[in-house]
Amino acid sequence: MNQSLKIDPYGFREYDARWLYDKDINAEGITNLGKGLGTQIIEHTKLKNPRVIVGHDYRSYSEEIKTALKKGLISTGCFVEDIGLSLSPMVYFAQFKLESDAVAMVTASHNENGWTGVKMGIKKGLTHTPEEMKELKEITINEKFTKGEGQIKDVNNFQEIYKNDLIQKNKINKKIKAVVACGNGTAGIFAPDILKGIGCEVIELDCNLDWTFPKYNPNPEDLEMLHEISKAVKENNADIGFGFDGDGDRVGVIDNKGNEIFSDKIGLLIARNLSSNHKNSKFIVDVKSTGLYTNDKILNKNQCKTIYWKTGHSHIKRKVYNEKALAGFEKSGHFFFNKPLGYGYDDGINSAIQVCHLLDKQEKKMHEIINELPITYQSPTMAPFCKDEVKYQVVDDLVKKIEEIKDKKIKIDNQQIKEVLTVNGVRFSFEDGSWGLIRASSNKPSLVIVTESPTSNERKINIFKFIDDILQKTGEIGEYDQKM
Repeated sequence: MNQSLKIDPYGFREYDARWLYDKDINAEGITNLGKGLGTQIIEHTKLKNPRVIVGHDYRSYSEEIKTALKKGLISTGCFVEDIGLSLSPMVYFAQFKLESDAVAMVTASHNENGWTGVKMGIKKGLTHTPEEMKELKEITINEKFTKGEGQIKDVNNFQEIYKNDLIQKNKINKKIKAVVACGNGTAGIFAPDILKGIGCEVIELDCNLDWTFPKYNPNPEDLEMLHEISKAVKENNADIGFGFDGDGDRVGVIDNKGNEIFSDKIGLLIARNLSSNHKNSKFIVDVKSTGLYTNDKILNKNQCKTIYWKTGHSHIKRKVYNEKALAGFEKSGHFFFNKPLGYGYDDGINSAIQVCHLLDKQEKKMHEIINELPITYQSPTMAPFCKDEVKYQVVDDLVKKIEEIKDKKIKIDNQQIKEVLTVNGVRFSFEDGSWGLIRASSNKPSLVIVTESPTSNERKINIFKFIDDILQKTGEIGEYDQKM
């Protein structure tokens, strides 16, 4: 292998690639990633010169990385069409609009500065599966590259085409006053324009682009960002607050009273709103999501079915596609709208638009709409450090332990485990509908812990204490990013 080449194999994650630049990957490593991706696209599409849409987010080094990636792609024979500064959903949209063969978006999403990565896909509206990521890793690490003659073309003004597509289909009648927070990430040049375009009155919060992220990371699961939005909603007497992540595929929502609404509950409200016009639909939610979907009276009345599936935008997106579901909702704020509402991929701005439609349709304030849902006590998403090389083994061992507790009918906080779901880590549910989840993070060296109880806040905390206790006993757990 070339001496100056740097590419850490652990950067190939479950459904995208992420590294610290230039600690774990350098420009030559990125070029090799481009060669690997180009080779893979050619193998899958059986085309000599497949057309690949490429875009990048607003980080100081993203353009440099995109240039290195393009160099690799064209060396295999790919025809690269560069749409410039983009959101991930804009790149996905471009694949439909420009009818290209594949996409590659240079972004580390909401990760801290220093991180870079690539989200990629071949089949329209879908991103790489774990199998495709494994294949890409093999090709790249072993340098099994195709050689060809590619070319690069710049596509100008695509931002306007993307914005107008969302605006024209989604005009609203009410003047909804919305706080739009972008954490100085790339969504700042998209979200305010689009929401104004559909008819909202927009109050901008940190929408100017600044790659140092001076206040906090653009991450709608980050409590710091949510508190800022909450403050702005109250000060401006707004109807709703939206927080977008770094590459615009996720949204966080704050109601008119300044309270955060977890995305899985927003998903349930949107599903209810859609179910009256789309009876017998399927919805997909991830294992971190509230248990309320299962017995929801409105969804049941409209004969709609909910399937719990693996966390991760790639998994949910593909499940929505395979099941021909109307929509999919992920606790982290990725929402997927299939035809006729969208193209099946995750777009944070389209998700915010669907919330605006919900408000437009009802004579109620957001807090009144959310109060119609049964109360549940939900933990935030908590991530204790756990090394990449051991995290999956730790989870496998804990699955066995939880199944043993269920079989032996051992009680936790006076409750027996009724059901164990292992499609992704382990989600164990109790008789009263409370549940806990332990899974390995797909893009960081950590585990992911969530608990929820419809009974009491205390039960939610006790389930977490039970999980934390068994985790500490493994000896493989470090600090949590946040705790209850």
